[in-house]
Amino acid sequence: MSKKRIIITGGSGKAGVWLVKHFVEQDYEVINLDWKLPEEPLCRTIIVDLNDLGQVHNALAPFSGRNRQEAVGIVHFAAIPQAYTHPNDVCFRNNVMNTYNILEAAANLGIQKVVLASSESSYGMVFANDYFAPQYLPVDEAHPQLPEDSYGLSKVVNEVTAEAFNRRTGMQVISFRLGNILVPESYAAIRAQFADTAGRKRILWSYIDARDVAVACRLAIEKDGLGAQALILAADDTSSDRSTSELIEAHLSGVTDIRSALDDRTSLLSNARIKEVLGWQQQIYFMDQP
Repeated sequence: MSKKRIIITGGSGKAGVWLVKHFVEQDYEVINLDWKLPEEPLCRTIIVDLNDLGQVHNALAPFSGRNRQEAVGIVHFAAIPQAYTHPNDVCFRNNVMNTYNILEAAANLGIQKVVLASSESSYGMVFANDYFAPQYLPVDEAHPQLPEDSYGLSKVVNEVTAEAFNRRTGMQVISFRLGNILVPESYAAIRAQFADTAGRKRILWSYIDARDVAVACRLAIEKDGLGAQALILAADDTSSDRSTSELIEAHLSGVTDIRSALDDRTSLLSNARIKEVLGWQQQIYFMDQP
């Protein structure tokens, strides 16, 4: 029996390598689409400019629903990963067009499932010129998305684009509003800055380990009938050693609409919905990491 095939974009990047590792360990055949080769070649990599629809179409064609090498879906993580590292228009154009091209090519080729990397930045607080607090806590999927930066805006546009492709083709598209993605080597540096509780205020002290992201991506590919949804993917706990109530008192005292218990180090990004929809559970906790 042949292995199931999955397409991962950005599989040579910081989080992408962990996606590749997980799917390989779960006995998938992985095809990585990226602009560079990975440091550790765990799967086949095809060098592709994802901003060129023709290249994307040609790269995906052998794995379409009309071919014996059919892919069960695409996990699309290739992007400029934050605001202000590139000119605003470059960031917006790259992140919007490569996502559109992935969805357009998948639709044309009959690939029925896609997972997208959206972001907590879509809520607007992270990269705002003048910081503003959430309207309520914990932030959930219904909280208004109010970005002013091109990165957060690109994520909002991509979520709307996903809904459009679902309406047009019935394609299942899950957009994960990701907390700050951490890899094993990330923890020590954050731990060293615990005393600066304001340092991670704009991301609400959120995090999610890349290994837990990989599991969520697989669950989203393996489950049927999800339509187009945006789901927060964040840890149960914060990336601070202080209690959540202490963080709120020190930095978010103006937020008076508290909608659920925030005991101990409970996250200020609610992951209740992804647990309900996918049955996902966190495995990697901040305080357990070296």
